This record gives sequence, structure tokens and C-alpha cells, in this order.
Amino acid sequence: MKRIKVRFNLGAGKNFMKWKIERPDGIISYHSPGEVQLLMAGCVLKNQRSTALKIFQGANKTVCSWILCESIEIMVPKISGKINELDRVSYNPRVAPNWIFRGSVADGTRFNNLVSLDNKVFNCP
Repeated sequence: MKRIKVRFNLGAGKNFMKWKIERPDGIISYHSPGEVQLLMAGCVLKNQRSTALKIFQGANKTVCSWILCESIEIMVPKISGKINELDRVSYNPRVAPNWIFRGSVADGTRFNNLVSLDNKVFNCP
């Protein structure tokens, strides 16, 4: 089954700092993190470790991580009720060349639900 690919776009241009959603049918959309909240179901964290390691060691940033999900809901307005920092899923190859969840490497980890809040992602059990 093909999955939806979600990542935070850091490429220069009009879609800089927006969520990029690529659907299996080829449709691509961009969403401002301040205007929407993404609810992703059936997720797995993907990382190109060799590329991330080069970035960690000082190379220029390039696309090397994303979230694959079975379904996505783009919600407006945002809800932040029960989201807390302990459940954050983070990725910054300048800091660590892996997805991090609760202080541990989380590359390849599966989550039932992930939710965005601004440009951050949280586990939503």
C-alpha cells in the first residue's frame, strides 16, 4: 500500500517553512503550520541515515527525513488540549542524525497517531 509522505519544507521559496504533503496519486500540497494542524494515522518515521550523518557533520541540509502515514486530516482551527512536550517526536540533523522520541533514536518507529502543533510533531495515543 502506498502511503502519504509528510515533511517540513525548508527549501527556499514560497513554500519555505510549510508542511509538505505528498499523496500517492501525485498530488502535493503545502500548509502553513500556523494555520492548520495535521492529524496523521498509521505512521512510520523515515530517515536517510547516511545523508543525515553528513548534515550532522556540517554538510548543507537536504531532504533526508519524512513521516509516512496511511491517512491524514488537515484540521482548522488548531487544537492543543492534551499535547505536551513529553510526547514530542523531533528531528533536526544538526542536533542528532535521527528521529528522537523520549530521548531515544526513533528511526523506523511506528505510531498509531501523530499530530502537529505549529512546526512540531507529537505522539497522540
